[in-house]
Amino acid sequence: MHGVFDGVVDEPWRLPSPVSQDDLSNWKERANRVKDAFVTAYLAYEQNAYPHDELLPGTNGHADRLNGWGATTVDGIDTMVLMGLHEMSNKTVQHVAQLTFDRDQSVQFFETVIRYLGGFLSAYALTKNPVFLARADDLGRKLLPAFNTPSGLPTFGVNPLTGQTRSGWMGNVAILSEMGSCQMEYRYLAHLTGRPEYVRVVDHVTEHMRQHEERGGLFPTTYDLNSGDAKGNSYSVGSLADSAYEYLIKLWLMTDRTESKYLDMYLKSTEAIMNDLLYLSPARQLLFVTDAYRNNMAPTKDFQHLSCFIAGVFALGAVTIPNVDPRHAWVAEGLAHTCWITYADSQTGLGPERVMFRNGGTKWVDEVTAWERAGKVGGVPPGVNQTAPIHEGEDMEYTPSDHRYLLRPETIESFYILWRTTGDSKWRDRGWAMFDAIETHTKTANAYASISNVYNIPTKKENDMPSWFFAETLKYAYLLFTDEDLIPLNQWVFNTEAHPFPIFRWSEWETKHLDIH
Repeated sequence: MHGVFDGVVDEPWRLPSPVSQDDLSNWKERANRVKDAFVTAYLAYEQNAYPHDELLPGTNGHADRLNGWGATTVDGIDTMVLMGLHEMSNKTVQHVAQLTFDRDQSVQFFETVIRYLGGFLSAYALTKNPVFLARADDLGRKLLPAFNTPSGLPTFGVNPLTGQTRSGWMGNVAILSEMGSCQMEYRYLAHLTGRPEYVRVVDHVTEHMRQHEERGGLFPTTYDLNSGDAKGNSYSVGSLADSAYEYLIKLWLMTDRTESKYLDMYLKSTEAIMNDLLYLSPARQLLFVTDAYRNNMAPTKDFQHLSCFIAGVFALGAVTIPNVDPRHAWVAEGLAHTCWITYADSQTGLGPERVMFRNGGTKWVDEVTAWERAGKVGGVPPGVNQTAPIHEGEDMEYTPSDHRYLLRPETIESFYILWRTTGDSKWRDRGWAMFDAIETHTKTANAYASISNVYNIPTKKENDMPSWFFAETLKYAYLLFTDEDLIPLNQWVFNTEAHPFPIFRWSEWETKHLDIH
C-alpha cells in the first residue's frame, strides 16, 4: 500500500491488513462512541465550569490555569467542527467574539500560542468565519512583546495589556519546546494577514536554533534570554524539548515543502536522535527514546509519555521526504510499539506518565548496524518487533516512575499518523483498546478525569480534565476511527495542540513583503 503521498511504498514488513465491510461499519460505530464522549464531557464543562478554562470533574468546580479565557471551549472548537457538532461549535462564535485581551494579567506565552492562537487559526481555516481570524490577529499582536528580549527569544510570560514580560519557573531562560513551537502559528497568521512582524520574530528564533545545533542536530533544553547562549544540561525529545523537533518537519510541510532549510534542520536532528537518544532494552528488545546528559551523553534511561509523539513525526518523514533513510520508518514503528506496550502492560490498559528502563539497554544505532552487517537476519530490524504484553510476574524491564495517566494524547496521536501513512489496521485496533480503557477507567459521573495510578483497579480519579483532552486525545481518536479522511495529511498539518492548519505556498508578493528566504 502507498502512503499518503504518491510514490512512497511501505516496507514489506508493514503491509496493511485487509479491511472487511463489517470492520468498516464497526469503525463508524466506534467513531460515534468517541463523539459521544466528547459531547458528554463538554456538556459537563459547559454546565459546571464555562466560561472558565477547565472543569474540575471531581467537584464540578472550575480552574483558570490558562488565562481564564475559556481554554476548553477554544481548544475544542475545531474538534466540534470535525465531528459535525455544528450547533455546539456555532455557540462558540459568541464566546470568541466577546473575548478581549486587555486585562492586566500575565499569561504563559507558549500555552497561549498553541491553545488559543492555534485554536482560533484552525477554527478559521475550517469554518472561514472572520471572527476567528480577527481574534487570532488581535491575540498575535498582543503577544509580540514576548520577543522583546536581548536575544530575541520569547520569554515565559507576557502581559497582553501592558507588554510587560516575566520569567518563568526556570528563571531567565527560554525553554526549547516553548521557543521552538510558535513558528507554525505565527507564519500561518502572517499568511492570512500580511503582517511581516509575525514572520520576522519567529524566523529569528529558528535561525538561533540553527546556529546552536550540537552533536549534529540536537538542541540544549534552555537558553539564556540575555546572551542567547545554551544553558540546559541535557538533550531530550520529551519535557522541555518535544515540539521544537516536531515543528521542523511541519514547517517544511506547511509551506508545501518549498523551504528546504527546515527539512535540512529536521534531517540533522533526526539523525542525531537516532544516533544518540535511541536505545533497546536487552530482553524484550523495546525501542525507546531517552534524555542524555549534555556533558557526556550518558542516557538517563527515562522514557516519557510526552515523547511518544515522536513516533508520528518519524512516520510523517518516512512518507514525505524523498529517498529518506528507511530507518525513519523503523523508528516510527518501533517507538509506537513501545508506547503501546506501556499501555498494554498495565492493569488498566493505560500508559503511565514516565517509566525508567533499569538496565538502560544498548544504543539502537549500534544494534541496527550489526544487524545490517550480518545480512539482515530475519528481515526485521532490531526494535521493530511485536513484543507481547507481559503476564503477571514477568519482568517489564522498566519501572514506572510516575504512575499517572493524565488523559494525554501523544500515543494515540502517533497511532493516527501511522494508520494514515501505512494503512496498517493494528494501529486502529490498539487505539480502540486505549479509548476503551479511557472509557472504563477515567470516566466520572458526568465527565472524565486523570487517574493517579494506571496499575491499580479501581482507579483513583484526580480532580482534573485538561483542555488537551478535547483538543487532542478525543480528536485523534475520532480521526483514527472514522472512515472518512477528514484531515488529509497531504493537505493539512497539525500544530502541537492538534489544531490543523492548511498547507499553502507563499505567493511572490508574500515572499518579498514578508522577507521569506
